[in-house]
Amino acid sequence: MTAQARSAVLTNYLEVARQYGLNTHALMSKAGLSQSVLNDPEQRIPVEAAIRLMEDSARESACETLGLRMAELRQLSDFGEVSLLLSHQHSLRDALQVIVQYRHLLNDSLAIHIEDAGKAVIIREEVVSEYPTHSRQAIELAIGVMHRFCAALLGAHWHPISINFTHEAPADLSVHRRIFGCQLEFGSEFNGIVCSSANLDTTNPLANAAMARHAQRYLDSLQDASEHSLALDVRKAIYLLLPMGRATIEQIAQAQGMNVRTLQRRLEEEGGITFSELINSVRRELVIRYMENPGYSLARIADMLGYSLPSSFTRWFISQFGMPPATWRSEHNIVPRKHS
Repeated sequence: MTAQARSAVLTNYLEVARQYGLNTHALMSKAGLSQSVLNDPEQRIPVEAAIRLMEDSARESACETLGLRMAELRQLSDFGEVSLLLSHQHSLRDALQVIVQYRHLLNDSLAIHIEDAGKAVIIREEVVSEYPTHSRQAIELAIGVMHRFCAALLGAHWHPISINFTHEAPADLSVHRRIFGCQLEFGSEFNGIVCSSANLDTTNPLANAAMARHAQRYLDSLQDASEHSLALDVRKAIYLLLPMGRATIEQIAQAQGMNVRTLQRRLEEEGGITFSELINSVRRELVIRYMENPGYSLARIADMLGYSLPSSFTRWFISQFGMPPATWRSEHNIVPRKHS
């Protein structure tokens, strides 16, 4: 099943692209999109096409921050039909749970996990798609939109501790500093936002329980009518939980609200796929992202992929790519930094 998103995912694309003199018609056609889809923010488009459009545009314009610039002007209303329910939640924590619950109505490929870590909370985000390489623009857009959303709900009370990206820092950090205004962590083990627990539990002065119930009933009717892929949901869960060492079939079955046997049966019924095949495919995708980052040592990569022993990681890598990881890095001219 092709992952899809509302065309609103490309809100502000034309404005940013034209600032750089890009031929937006040609770029959208190359990605398999028509400019007319931008007239209806609720129209569903393939996520991979949107990612390709942003990556091609960033490369052609030499603008490393294209996705982030698209996020800079986002409003709460850009969440479409979900925005009414979001705006009436009691707290930011409740609103984030709404995004997780109704993510299929927003973007099939968006994976979000809220992790409590003492007095801090980590909002992990991933964009999971069939796009062949890691998409810097898509992940920066997603995190930029999440940051804007939190600021819209909390106003002056929103004070993130850090913004984290698994990719390397751009040559110029001025746009990131202007938009986020907090510590920036590149080469991190996750993509997302770290904030205080107090931020998430601050009361929303605009919350209205009656309006929230009304909006939820309407969204539930839409959710019931929409189709989504269990395999894609499992892939997203693996993306989020694997670096945390928690991508076991038991953990992910629980996250999907079912037992292990039911999860295995439904995956088989949906597409004849197994959990082990899904986790292996995610490892193959993540390992290339990690290997291309010179800030990650091989031992660190092994740990992030769920291997307690580097030798086990090496054997798996050879079975997948036909050579040891150190050889792969050498052939791709990637030199790990000494301090890693």
